[in-house]
Amino acid sequence: MNTVPKFQVISGEVVNSLLTQDYESLANIIEKTYLDHGQGLTINPDSYFLRFKHKPNARIIALPSYIDPINVSGIKWISSFPDNIQNGVPRASAVLILNDGNTGYPLACIEASIISAMRTAVSAVIGAYHLRNKNKKVGTLGIVGNGLIAKYVVSVLHGLHWEIDQINVYDQNTDYSCQFSESVGNKTGYAFNISSGLDDCLQNSEVILLTTTAAQPYIHDLSLLQHNPLILNLSLRDLGEEVILNSYNVLDDVDHCLKANTSPHLAEMKVGNRGFIDATLPEILNGTKKISDNKKPVVFSPFGLGVLDLAMGHYIYQQAIEQGSSVEIDNFFYDLSRN
Repeated sequence: MNTVPKFQVISGEVVNSLLTQDYESLANIIEKTYLDHGQGLTINPDSYFLRFKHKPNARIIALPSYIDPINVSGIKWISSFPDNIQNGVPRASAVLILNDGNTGYPLACIEASIISAMRTAVSAVIGAYHLRNKNKKVGTLGIVGNGLIAKYVVSVLHGLHWEIDQINVYDQNTDYSCQFSESVGNKTGYAFNISSGLDDCLQNSEVILLTTTAAQPYIHDLSLLQHNPLILNLSLRDLGEEVILNSYNVLDDVDHCLKANTSPHLAEMKVGNRGFIDATLPEILNGTKKISDNKKPVVFSPFGLGVLDLAMGHYIYQQAIEQGSSVEIDNFFYDLSRN
């Protein structure tokens, strides 16, 4: 007999505490979820966008999903209001609702901006790890866009014991680069260098992390990438079509990534086909595809799948229940009689 679950609320403080305890577990969860997704064991519909005429640069996105092996479904409701950063507030905020797989009743409401940032960071690092033949030593990492997502990626790299000789940073706002370098450098011990410009950052970094809020491509000069770096294309809209078409391209999910005017989507519209896509991350993970040489830049473009938030949220839910750090809401489901 199915019983209605108790409804739990899990705060950002609890989420942050649980997500920073064991980075290896987080990496294993995200990697397993990618493999499940590649095997068709998940349901990950298109994201739904709520946009505003009075705030054209803002949006709220709904990402529903289901993971069969853990029999849980849910939805992330995440807003992006870029103007927030002018007031010193992160642009993104989010909640995640988990639903019981047997009854459909909601299990929990979880603060999810941290989950969203962390799963984005972990997926980027997993991609980097496998696309660099599991080599955790990096001479120079370049970061374009020195905000919250970049901070999480560096934290995950540090938590998973990557050795990085120098991190080159560039942001249109130099103050952000200075604050980022000081704050993240103090926490991780990595050596930071503030690049003199975008070209300097790109040319002198063997791994490049793109974490901007760019709405359209601005990186077009292929000569800046002739050293064939690995590019972690997290913000998805920084690279011109010519860069995409002259690189090896790995996506986390082809159909999801080729929409909403992402750089790969623009490339598809330009050439009228998807032949420039070399592999998906699940194919890299399960060994069916491999990038075997360094004759071109390698671009990893993860669109960000709702199943990743769901898997990480379910982990948080289990840990919070086990540790007693969630808040149970009495009588949240009030009238449970059918009569």
